[in-house]
Amino acid sequence: MSAAEYIAAGGRAPPALMPLIRELCDLKRVRSAGRPGSIAERLFARAWSLLMEGRPAAGVARDTVRTALAATVLGDLDAEALREAGVADHAVRNIHDEVMRRVAEPLDPALRDWLSGADELRAGDAPPAFVARLTAQPRAGATAPGRGRLVLEPPESHADHCALVAVIGVLLSPSWGARAETVFLAALAHHLHNALLPDAGFAGEMALGEWLEPAFSRATELALSELDPALRSAVVEARRVLPDASTAEGRAFHAADTLDRVLQVEHHLRAAGTTMRFVLREMELVHAGPVKPFQDAVLARMGLAA
Repeated sequence: MSAAEYIAAGGRAPPALMPLIRELCDLKRVRSAGRPGSIAERLFARAWSLLMEGRPAAGVARDTVRTALAATVLGDLDAEALREAGVADHAVRNIHDEVMRRVAEPLDPALRDWLSGADELRAGDAPPAFVARLTAQPRAGATAPGRGRLVLEPPESHADHCALVAVIGVLLSPSWGARAETVFLAALAHHLHNALLPDAGFAGEMALGEWLEPAFSRATELALSELDPALRSAVVEARRVLPDASTAEGRAFHAADTLDRVLQVEHHLRAAGTTMRFVLREMELVHAGPVKPFQDAVLARMGLAA
């Protein structure tokens, strides 16, 4: 495709989804007691576990996206936690349905309908071994040949990144008429090589020269060997969309991958530039309640009012 054709295709990305995409990216940073890793890392492991059980990629994609969308509001207040706290089953369903209704408003109507048909899946089989390695493998941050490394702490993991690209890719699929399940599976598997190879970033990859492609290919093959033949074949087929944006699925994937990488940096810049006025006035850190006048008086007296 020509540069002009790529620009025209990129112009179909939907700006209305940006607030939701930002909230989804924050799932990399939500953790809870008694649960390993971030919500995004657990979504990644759960998706691979379901795929290993033989679940169709479309069903796994639906289940994963629905779980991620609900978590933008509820965090880890999932059905299991709410029921254990004594919330009645019908109330749990009502809470979840209302959250989903509000969160899904900016989505393409056909995608909303597709997501609404999902049943809650239960994962049982262990995910492939490369999932644990990708969860432990940090991303490199921003690197460029001839420049110092920009390291953003704490780093996200490759599981964080792949999970979010998969979810965002599904949400963006209608913009280009892409098959959501193909985008999801390709995104979930696009960093398999990093299960073996630590992430040296763009600068490190360029330093490998002619060995870059064979090293990445061998590392990917080792990860693929952990899958059963049917799933391995499906993953290999889905990954065919990764090299470029000439297909609808390639466009949805590359749009999601680019947004997630840039929003990861934006998160750190946003946090560094946050003001006390914003936190107190806009985010209502000290929120409305019976003791708010007292709290405001304490803050004013101690020089923390904004």
